[in-house]
Amino acid sequence: MTPIEVGAISVGAIVLLIYLGVYIPIALTAVSFVSIWLMRDNFTLAMNLLKITIGESAMEYPFATIPLFSFMGLVVSKAGLGTDIYAVMSSGFRRVKGGIGMATVGANAAFAAVTGSSIASASVFAKVAVPEMQKYDYNPRFAVGVVAGSSVLGMIIPPSAMLIIYSFVAEQSVGEMFIAGVIPGLMLTVAYIGAIWLMGRFTPGFVGGRPADDYEPMPWREVASRTLPMLLLIVTVIGGIYLGWMTPVEAGAAGAALGLIIAAVRRTMSWRNLWETLIETGHITAAILFLITAASIYSRMLGLAGLPRELEAILAASDFSFVLIMVFYVILMLFLGTILDTSSIILIVVPLFLPLIEPMGLSLVWFGIITVIGAEIGLLTPPLGISCFVIKATLDDPRITLKDVFMGALPFAGVMLLVLALLIALPSLSLALL
Repeated sequence: MTPIEVGAISVGAIVLLIYLGVYIPIALTAVSFVSIWLMRDNFTLAMNLLKITIGESAMEYPFATIPLFSFMGLVVSKAGLGTDIYAVMSSGFRRVKGGIGMATVGANAAFAAVTGSSIASASVFAKVAVPEMQKYDYNPRFAVGVVAGSSVLGMIIPPSAMLIIYSFVAEQSVGEMFIAGVIPGLMLTVAYIGAIWLMGRFTPGFVGGRPADDYEPMPWREVASRTLPMLLLIVTVIGGIYLGWMTPVEAGAAGAALGLIIAAVRRTMSWRNLWETLIETGHITAAILFLITAASIYSRMLGLAGLPRELEAILAASDFSFVLIMVFYVILMLFLGTILDTSSIILIVVPLFLPLIEPMGLSLVWFGIITVIGAEIGLLTPPLGISCFVIKATLDDPRITLKDVFMGALPFAGVMLLVLALLIALPSLSLALL
């Protein structure tokens, strides 16, 4: 069996197991373990590689970023900073056509900079922003679409769990991945706001809404009290990494401690809530560690099969251009996004394409940004648009169907695709801050 056949069959087997309901890391590990066993006809070798992989994954120092940033995000969410930043944004944009939608995007971007979770963003803003937009007669599809579309900012604006997972799979610096995600995240935010303005101007029926007659500007003192804690966290974490004052692990620890202080000052964190937050952090950390371990054994299996050398040989013998490879890669990501979640796509596809990207002299940091954005489009597309399902479950409103959520998110998926094309054409945008 050729290396290409091994790679194709392994991917098919993994996707099939996931569709049958097998937990993603178990599917990856099982296929990799059995493949090594069959290729070398050596059960002991397969067991030893699995032991080594588990030990190396758990002992890597950068892995400490995961529990620290997860804890910070959970504490910030419980402290109500998402609701606060939304109130400030909403006050500023309220008189603009589609302004509450723009406020939702801006608030989601700020919230993403301290939580790094699309699911948390979707859950928080589905409860806060959708009822507010319904109050001012916005189209329900537009309302849920804005929340779904802007929730994906949590996976590209640092600190992002997906950027951390990619950094482990591709063996890149977590700090560099975070810094590289800043400009693309801001670009996507601005593109969303611009798209809402255009929709309000040219398709007002889709946006809906009416002027906020009861509008009263928020006092500057209240604006400061609601935004300063969030700004302090962002400056501490991202600024500390960018200026070189802290490693990502140290920035995560500082952010977690600062988030805990903010929650304590606001009296939103009881001892019971703290214990629940610690338990939830443990669950998230264990799940991601399992994912990283599975991806590592999968990469080793592909290396043992000789797939990297085979792909390099194919690339050298063929006339595949950069554009052709990237078009194929994006199409594959969009297809997989309809059936798999973001982490699964990263874990399965990245080890297959790294041997193609590295010989071309392309930046693996840039490739990570492209990968995460491409995979994130899948959060908005049926049948497995996770953000859309979270919003529907959170709202529990029979008047808003799952179809409404998907249809509302569709324009924002298109905006993401345009931004992705721009980042592919101009890699310097992702690497400007490095």
